[in-house]
Amino acid sequence: MPIVKYPRATEPLWHEWDGKAQKCGLRHTVYAVNGDRYTGEWLDNLKHGKGTQVWKRTGAIYSGDWKFGKRDGYGSYSIPDPVTKEYKKVYTGWWKNDQKCGYGATFYPGGERYEGEWSGGLRSGWGRMYYRDGSIYEGQWLVDRPGGQGMLRLPNENRYEGGWKDGKKHGPGKFFYLDKGQLFEGIWAADIPKCGILIDFGRDEAPAPTQYPIPKV
Repeated sequence: MPIVKYPRATEPLWHEWDGKAQKCGLRHTVYAVNGDRYTGEWLDNLKHGKGTQVWKRTGAIYSGDWKFGKRDGYGSYSIPDPVTKEYKKVYTGWWKNDQKCGYGATFYPGGERYEGEWSGGLRSGWGRMYYRDGSIYEGQWLVDRPGGQGMLRLPNENRYEGGWKDGKKHGPGKFFYLDKGQLFEGIWAADIPKCGILIDFGRDEAPAPTQYPIPKV
């Protein structure tokens, strides 16, 4: 009985090429049209898992977690110094939907830094900010500014404890003039004390106490 051979059905070559082009799992460096490059894990042609992205225009680097093409999870973001070209860490912490979200630390130019909570890429929740002049704010943040209850300690150890709004002292608060041995307690509005009382506080330990003590009522 003669054997009849039927030709095997062949798929178009573009099917094979397209299959190879689908990115899923761990891949070597993949270059974008604009020169950006990514090395890491993929899922359904999207960055997903652990990976490192380098932006060509700025030279910035993100290394950490990705979810469906966006930074999501824990990771660090660094940029090169314009003079030395050495990389400086800008942010280390948690991300969600490509924005800072959760607990993280940001390092600003001039040595300032923030450690605390973020939401939608803005400082929000509890956090501590170290300013260039040596001041430290610790407390609540709202929409990238101190808002709620917090304490500001100045370089000379004087401090304010109380309410904040839009980054300014607002509401009931106490200002400790530890260098003079006095305490002002009252109500603030937009950084200005509106009413309150001034009493002696820690005059014996004050380095430069006021010349005359405040008489008790």
